[in-house]
Amino acid sequence: MPELPEVETIRLQLEKYIVGHKIKDVDVRYGKNFEGDVKNVAGVKIIAVRRFGKALVIDLSNNYAIAIHVKMTGQLLYRGPNLRNPAVLSKKVIGGLEGKHTHIIFYLDKNGKLYYNDIRKFGWIKIFISSELKIKSDFLRKLGFEPVVDENNPPKNPLTPGKFSEILSHTKRAIKIVLMDQQKIAGIGNIYANDALWLARINPKKPADKLNKTETLKLYKAVIKVLKKGIKYKGASENAFVTPDGEEGKYQNYTLVYGHEGEPCKHCHKAKIVKIFLAGRGTYFCPVCQR
Repeated sequence: MPELPEVETIRLQLEKYIVGHKIKDVDVRYGKNFEGDVKNVAGVKIIAVRRFGKALVIDLSNNYAIAIHVKMTGQLLYRGPNLRNPAVLSKKVIGGLEGKHTHIIFYLDKNGKLYYNDIRKFGWIKIFISSELKIKSDFLRKLGFEPVVDENNPPKNPLTPGKFSEILSHTKRAIKIVLMDQQKIAGIGNIYANDALWLARINPKKPADKLNKTETLKLYKAVIKVLKKGIKYKGASENAFVTPDGEEGKYQNYTLVYGHEGEPCKHCHKAKIVKIFLAGRGTYFCPVCQR
């Protein structure tokens, strides 16, 4: 599932491509992906694109908003005047644009289009009155604190070192599981949790409340560092993720420990990275550095 860096990459591109466009119409080809009345968005100008953890919100000029969660295989793809020379479409966009996996199309003014593709159909797009977003959306209402990946545009509920320490001190669950709990910390998934723990040299199975102050601060800084690095490389296209311009992210080429099973640890150069399963998710770590 796309994590904070992937969704932030989508947000940054959509902010550039669709803000200022008007939505002329919406073609809903698969109704289970969509919830709301198209009449509330037709003819309305797009004024902003925000991110909440792994979810996106497109703000409209009539005080309505479109909430989007791409889940496992959802893809948002733009074509129009703000992307005059798009690159060759990634092969991960199976069926292409307006193919059998294109379930929703936003027809924009100036011949622009925003496509929603989703092979597995787990994602969703919902229309809300802006002021009711966190009241009527269970997902958005329950989100935890947000890591600050852009100091110039901080979230309203930032994950500070103090909040991070408080979250960890109140649970005996394995630290990796806590990092991925969206109701505690919004946006971190499997790839970046693995990399942050390796960078901080903390065993993913260690109970969260057993981390000392030094370890907690070190992990906090590692989380921010790997998330920013993920954004720098436009996310990881390990599975279905593509950017709205149709290209792939490159973080999968720069992961620190995720996916490196059997390779020498780049910290100690003594042990090989092992893979276990923790809460059903592939977990990579160094048995020497991360004791």
